[in-house]
This record gives sequence, structure tokens and C-alpha cells, in this order.
Amino acid sequence: MHRSLGVHRALDPVGVLPAAARRLDADPRLAPDEVRVDVHRIDLDAATWDPTEHGADGDAVRAAVLAGIERDGKLDVGPRGMVIGVVDEAGLDSPLGLHAGQRVVTLVPLTGVPLRVTDGLASWDGASRHVPTTGTAVLFARSVAAVLPEDLPQETALAVLEVCGAPAATERAVHRSGHRPSVAVLGAAGRSGCLSLAAARDARAGRLVGVVATEADAAELRAARLADLVVVADTSDPLAVAAAVGEPVDVTVVCVDAPGAEQAAVLTTADGGTVVFFSPAPASQAAAGAAEGMATDVTMLVGNGYTPGHAALALDLYRRTPGVQAMVDARVAR
Repeated sequence: MHRSLGVHRALDPVGVLPAAARRLDADPRLAPDEVRVDVHRIDLDAATWDPTEHGADGDAVRAAVLAGIERDGKLDVGPRGMVIGVVDEAGLDSPLGLHAGQRVVTLVPLTGVPLRVTDGLASWDGASRHVPTTGTAVLFARSVAAVLPEDLPQETALAVLEVCGAPAATERAVHRSGHRPSVAVLGAAGRSGCLSLAAARDARAGRLVGVVATEADAAELRAARLADLVVVADTSDPLAVAAAVGEPVDVTVVCVDAPGAEQAAVLTTADGGTVVFFSPAPASQAAAGAAEGMATDVTMLVGNGYTPGHAALALDLYRRTPGVQAMVDARVAR
């Protein structure tokens, strides 16, 4: 089991999970249950990538990131991110079902992917979160990767797959909540938010409420017909959000990262309801404190990004939901 999780690739300290290791063995030679990917691009975490952490100069940013990869055997920038490339070789014992020549994207945190770059990141400007490069990445037996579909443009597929955990977590929460629960999505105009609304509808939820930040977002979401009620409210103002939503809902999905969103989610959720945090950095302690302070009985779930079948679910929702297509396509084009 330890080997299937990639523990054998941890160099410092030895014997820990790859994401927890300071340094990984990125040797492209494979164990029988591993897969090697020829890397074409790395997409950094959209929510947390901040090049100014390494200085304003692109050359300095590139040098700092490259030094980290060469030192650590992985890219430790943000909690998420994706590697895009082509399968070069799959070990005979790999259970991932991948084979040479397939275009794939990793759906696990970059911190757990052994990575080697061979071009010095020479084609990257040090500012964009899209990093063109060449090199290799190694997947383990329990890694998660998706084959890029041939019927969708690559950028569209990546935009959906990057947030595919959110609609899957929403669907599961709706099913667990019983018969036709009401659902509110905070941050409903984003990719994860609109897909979560579509997933809730598909799971036969009842009243759907989309909470957005601006009137422009509200107009777009109303045109997409993904929610029964669309409201504009500042998610950092819990009282304003609760007033806008009105009757408390059974499930609240948080797809926005803003101070106060935790309290807003708790306040808009009925007693006995569920809050699913799929924001980039959910403040669980703040949310727990808010629930205690308001004497609110809610179950809190942190979307971990993985649910079996999450990639296929998200792509399917995109393909057959015109409103999701419109909103995702608009964001890809920006």
C-alpha cells in the first residue's frame, strides 16, 4: 500500500507521503506500477499563485521556481495545480488504465508529483500561471489523472477539470441530505460555482440559490438559468448574505475565498444542514467558531478535490448544460 501511494519516492524525510516530503526522487525510471508523463505544461493553482512572492522580476520568479524544482524534485507552489502532458510509458502493473500517447492532466496536488524539468523553464515569463515547459512527471498507482477528451478544446477541458471536485462534492452532499434539499452556492458565478449549481440540479435538489458579488455576475447567472434565485451580496458580510438568501437552506456550498464567507455559510444553513467548503483556503476553525457562536447545528465538510468519477461528472455536466457552457466559455476566453 505504501508503495502505491508513492512513499518510496520520498527522500527527505524518508517514509512519508510525497506531499509531506521536502524532497522527492524525480528519477524518470519507473517502478512496475508507475506511469511517466512527458510534461508539456504546468498550470499553477489559480486561486493562490502570486508571482510577487518571488519578486516582481520575471527572471527572478523563474529562477526561484526552477531552483525549487531542482532542489525538491517537485513544485511546491500552492495547494493545487496540474501537470499537462502525454503518457510516455506505463508500467505493466499500473492500475491507472493509461497508455502511451494519451494526453493527460494530473488531478492531484503538485506537491505530491515527482517532477523534473529539462528546459530551464526558458519559455515561461515568470508571471503567467500557465508554465510551458518540458520534462517528466511520475504518477503512482493511487495517483489521479484524467485523459483529455478529444471532443472539447484543451483549454475548456482544463478549465472544467481544474474544479471538478466541486460538483462531485455537491452532488454527494445533496444525495446525503435527503429528498430535494434546498441549496445555496456562494461564489456561484465562477467555474466551480456554476458547475456546483448544475450538479445540485442534476441530483434533484429543490430550491437553488446562487450568491454572486456583482450585478454583472448576477445578470450572467440569470441568463444561464442555473439557479431559481440569484442574489448579489458581499460574502464577507454574513448578515447581508443571510438576508439576501432568505429562508435558510439545507446545503450551502462555498466556492469563494473571502474573510467572513465561513460565517455567511453557517448563517444561511438551516439547523441540521450541511456546509461544503470548496473555497481555495477554507478557514475551518473560523467556521467551527461561527457555528458555536451562533448555536447552529450544521455538518461541515471540506471538499478534498477527489470523489470517484469526479472528472467524468464535471465534463458531462459541461457538455449537456448550456448555462454551464456559456459561463465556463466566457471565463476561458478572458
